[in-house]
Amino acid sequence: MDVTVHLSQQPEADALLGRSPLAALVGMLLDQQVPMEWAFTGPYTIAQRLGADDLDAHTIAAYDPEAFAALLSAKPAVHRYSGSMAKRVQQLCQYLVQEYGGDAAAVWTGAEDGAELLARLKALPGFGEQKARIFLALLGKRYGVRPRGWRTAAGAYGEEGSFRSVADITGPESLAKVRAFKQEAKAAAKAGGAGRPAEATKLTEAAKAAKPAKRSKGA
Repeated sequence: MDVTVHLSQQPEADALLGRSPLAALVGMLLDQQVPMEWAFTGPYTIAQRLGADDLDAHTIAAYDPEAFAALLSAKPAVHRYSGSMAKRVQQLCQYLVQEYGGDAAAVWTGAEDGAELLARLKALPGFGEQKARIFLALLGKRYGVRPRGWRTAAGAYGEEGSFRSVADITGPESLAKVRAFKQEAKAAAKAGGAGRPAEATKLTEAAKAAKPAKRSKGA
């Protein structure tokens, strides 16, 4: 796997995400309760602190839990909840070692169709229904992993031309559109609206005003 992605908006971190299947999975795992760029910078930060140029499932799976939690919690922290996320990252790597010999790419290379890939992703520790569908869309849209029926399996996240998730990010402009969509969805949920947020003119206008959230110092 060697593709160009712009998920973290940082060249070194994106380069790792583009060549490392495990880094992509870990970034997706971390993508909750923090800005997307922060989450997808995490794999690079972890690799740097491990003194490596890539993540290794065997190494992380066998790492002392307390030491690994401390590694993620050191400033700047890998996640807002570094302690709990360190545990989840280790659980993910332990599962990959047990089920796939530590080869993260094997999760999708052996899937015959989108439905099977979705089932494999949902079986990963820390990957629920939504996260699995988003990552499936990310694989199809940005990594060229497109088994038969992948868009259907990804649901709305697989729609062409949408700006719903990290799967649709190609640079700062699309990042702003995705963030605007999420803000509209959150506002609609708070208002009790059941409909889907507008994705045409209203989204475009909101995206122009949206700016990426800044990561606080020491966060």
